[in-house]
Amino acid sequence: MKKPVYESPLCSRYASERMQYIFSPDYKFLTWHRLWLALAENEMALGLNVTAGQVAELRENLEVIDYEAADRYERALRHDVMAHIRAWGDHCPRARRIIHLGATSCYVDDNGDLIAYREALRQIRMLLINALAALADFAEKHADVPVLAYTHYQAAQPTTLGKRACMWAQDFLFDLERLDYELSRLPFYGCKGATGTGASFLALFGGDAGKAMELERRIASDMGFERVLPICGQTYTRKLDYFILSVLSGIAQSASKMATDLRLMAHEKEFDEPFTSSQVGSSAMAYKRNPMRCERICSLARYVLCDTLNPAITASVQWLERTLDDSANRRISIPEAFLAVDAILGLVINVISGCTVYPGMMERHLREELPFLATENILMRAVELGGDRQELHEVIREYSVETARRMKETGCANDLEEKLLADGRFKLTPESLGEILDIRKFTGLAPEQARDFVAHSLRPVIEANRAELEADGKGEIKC
Repeated sequence: MKKPVYESPLCSRYASERMQYIFSPDYKFLTWHRLWLALAENEMALGLNVTAGQVAELRENLEVIDYEAADRYERALRHDVMAHIRAWGDHCPRARRIIHLGATSCYVDDNGDLIAYREALRQIRMLLINALAALADFAEKHADVPVLAYTHYQAAQPTTLGKRACMWAQDFLFDLERLDYELSRLPFYGCKGATGTGASFLALFGGDAGKAMELERRIASDMGFERVLPICGQTYTRKLDYFILSVLSGIAQSASKMATDLRLMAHEKEFDEPFTSSQVGSSAMAYKRNPMRCERICSLARYVLCDTLNPAITASVQWLERTLDDSANRRISIPEAFLAVDAILGLVINVISGCTVYPGMMERHLREELPFLATENILMRAVELGGDRQELHEVIREYSVETARRMKETGCANDLEEKLLADGRFKLTPESLGEILDIRKFTGLAPEQARDFVAHSLRPVIEANRAELEADGKGEIKC
């Protein structure tokens, strides 16, 4: 069957059904109905000419969304909010005249967006907790597994795989702190009328400012918000959008850093992401096991990082009390950032929970470099046995340079150990040199750091959010 209409890959390939629902027409317009119901209920409670029968009719038809009628009205009116007011009014004839009473379009647009963003942030938070839990298990399991560390992607002092995982987890933990901060302070836009002065509601209540302000507080409470934005124009300040996407960008940065590290480890054959029995790595090279999930994390993360520029520009170019050049951009840029980060975190959980690591390959790479890394320890032992530090330092330098040159030019193995054992000036035996070259003596405090970080930084957060440890995001990942 042909598919002639464009589909966003974020929906057809990547994001979860839950996140897609949050930005779906059903969620959006049901939220609009809830806001109109709350407006009518509280206007009635505060003494306006709204009847209990009208409120009951709205409540009875809360979930009736007539898309066909709304589309027909919008083609004529060129206004989506008015189209849905008319369409819902057709199903609520008694309440039709009081729907949206005193409000401007941003009453449903902006409040509805903030409600959706709050729910989407909660979804991201749940996934982030699950990612941290997966990383905590991984770090604990591999706290003592030595792995060659790199600076400038050149061999450096060894670390452990668990310690490396803690570096990834710490970034995500910072992201969680930023997310919680923004989520805790996310305000309700309120109901302030056409330019944010509340003039229409003040007029409805006959100049009673207390009732106009109480209406706003009541509706915010009904929608689950503790704070109402105290100052705005027609819209809420678009800096809020920038703060939200900055959180999403931070998560994307952390995930991309982790996935890049894993791609490098996959190249070294130290790591494999989950790979199904029938999965094809390459259409040409049948033997390949490409790190495609980690590559997808990096690819989606790059999109989110670039997308974060959208709300920054939007916030900077809003004219006076409002312009409409934000609308089309926001309809695309903000939902897609959430959808992409939802997909990213689902992949992070999947990769870390189902990956395979290869300590044997890690040890092999350590052994290839360890004679170089251990030269200072060898020098100190030789001096203890009576050698001349300056003389032996030069000998080690010459051996090391020559060995490295031959390894690069001929591909031969590292034979620095044999050279040092054969040189009587070092007074080494195979047993004493083997003791010096014990890999675990070169990882420093990495095992202790990993266990301490998991126990005192990760586990308390995970335990405090145990209700978030759900199956969402852990399911089958699309190709």
